[in-house]
Amino acid sequence: MTGASGADYGLRLLQCLLEADWPVQLLISKAAQIVISMETELRLPARPRDTQQVLVDHYRCQPEQLRVFGPDEWTAPPASGSALAKGMVVCPCTTGALAAIANGNSDNLLERAADVTLKEGRKLILVLRETPLSIIHLENMLRLARTGAVILPANPGFYYRPATVAQLIDFIVARVLDQLDIPHTLLPRWGEEETQDKRP
Repeated sequence: MTGASGADYGLRLLQCLLEADWPVQLLISKAAQIVISMETELRLPARPRDTQQVLVDHYRCQPEQLRVFGPDEWTAPPASGSALAKGMVVCPCTTGALAAIANGNSDNLLERAADVTLKEGRKLILVLRETPLSIIHLENMLRLARTGAVILPANPGFYYRPATVAQLIDFIVARVLDQLDIPHTLLPRWGEEETQDKRP
């Protein structure tokens, strides 16, 4: 998670992954910690291990299911291609992180992990949360898309008539889970409601 607005996107995704019994390695930038405290009721401690305990308690998951790493933990598994992972999601993703990843920077663990994900040919999903977009942003997105990264802007749909902010968040989280091939029931798929209505 980076410091873009939209912390609830990342936290809801984390919740869904943990509830689906997936192991998660979580990287939270310092800016993300600030945004989380501004936009949600969560207050995360500075130390990664303390944050890990807070989140384990909050989501009531198994302690071994979630590992939290700080930005300078260069020996953490996500820093190496030999550590297997299904993929990586930057959610929410700042345009600063987008630029760093597009240019192969590895100034912190998140950027290094994204670089590793790309070089190993694994799925990298960037949930960009910015508007409007400059030519620099668009060129960085194009550069990453050409490497195989998935650019998934936080643009929720309205065709299923969401009634709450939580439903708007779930729309984006559902799309991320689809990209990861993780089953979910966060919202009906296009055409499902119509088909169900026609059943006798």
